[in-house]
Amino acid sequence: MENQNHPSVAVIVPVYRPGEPFGRLLRMLGMQTYPADAIILINTEQEYWDASGYDSMAREMPQVQICHITKEQFDHGGTRNLAAARADQDILVFMTDDAVPADRNLLEELVRAFSLQGPEGETVAAAYARQLPNEGCGVIERYTREFNYPPEGRVKTRADLPELGIKTYFCSNVCCAYRRDIFQKQGGFLKRTLFNEDMIFAAGLIQSGYAVAYAAGARVFHSHDLTPVQQFRRNFDLAVSQADHPEVFADLPSEGEGKRLVKQTAWRLVRTGQVWQLPALAAASGCKYLGYRMGKAYKKLPRSVVLRCTMNPDYWKKKKRRKRQT
Repeated sequence: MENQNHPSVAVIVPVYRPGEPFGRLLRMLGMQTYPADAIILINTEQEYWDASGYDSMAREMPQVQICHITKEQFDHGGTRNLAAARADQDILVFMTDDAVPADRNLLEELVRAFSLQGPEGETVAAAYARQLPNEGCGVIERYTREFNYPPEGRVKTRADLPELGIKTYFCSNVCCAYRRDIFQKQGGFLKRTLFNEDMIFAAGLIQSGYAVAYAAGARVFHSHDLTPVQQFRRNFDLAVSQADHPEVFADLPSEGEGKRLVKQTAWRLVRTGQVWQLPALAAASGCKYLGYRMGKAYKKLPRSVVLRCTMNPDYWKKKKRRKRQT
């Protein structure tokens, strides 16, 4: 990085139909103890931005840049790469528009993580934040956040693969910072991806000898109480991304982590006297597993079935158009 003692920071937020959490996100970004030098908002469909009422608020912040794209242009990896190309700061912090900093120290804690090293001196190339459940979040989703985002931080390298398995590559662009020089060296995110662009990139970092830090002191509020059908579709898309990248996921199946999450959540429900929640856990877990298995086998499914299973049908429509053009 150009300035090891005080690296510059750009926060990049893809925006789509921004709601109330986005307003809180902007306000908290403006209050950080480690100020962002740039806040780049890549908004999908200007009509929704104009109707949101956040334009005047964003323009009052001098570091904010706003770029509008169409839904046709949006891609999980490509859109973030587009924003990254507009930044010349040392550290790129990617966030989603519904992730709200829990305090004023979010950026400071993320930057601090880059001063850490792996056990063999590996350079930390990425650092992701701890996700806390939103107020009023359901108990099952609350336990899921605690399972995936414990209070203890960790620096992960290739040496952790035997112990952590697929969790070694776990990373989330809900709130994740990257060294820009290494981000560029690695080629950025996949330009066309349905899901998991963050985890695929983290796998590439670790396979290249870098480290990924879980910065537990950097905290954002972010959670969703999904219905069983929504869980099915989310896991379908997650599994499609894994099936498309066997070089990353073939030897590191996700089923083991999923089973461990269900067992620990069930035990917590029993222990805390919330046995009545067990049927909801069973329904959600069953839909997750079914979605995952179908996503893994999506190439064998009729296109009509894939479109009914995915939570992102636009991706498949664009993919079909690209095939016709080649």
